[in-house]
Amino acid sequence: MVITKDMPVSGIVNSWPETKEILRRYGISTDSNKALKEHFQNNELESIISDLNNAIGSSNATCIEGG
Repeated sequence: MVITKDMPVSGIVNSWPETKEILRRYGISTDSNKALKEHFQNNELESIISDLNNAIGSSNATCIEGG
């Protein structure tokens, strides 16, 4: 699975605890129920999504759409 901009922060942390430190680095409360896209805009959003997916070893190359 790939972490996306529509996922709530708390759901990401519950699924992948290793993402906590990255989220804290970006100043996001790890218990936020808001989607990532509600915390960031444009390039910054792309950057954190990339960092989070790298941390969990996932990318668009490892996942197919819809599954």
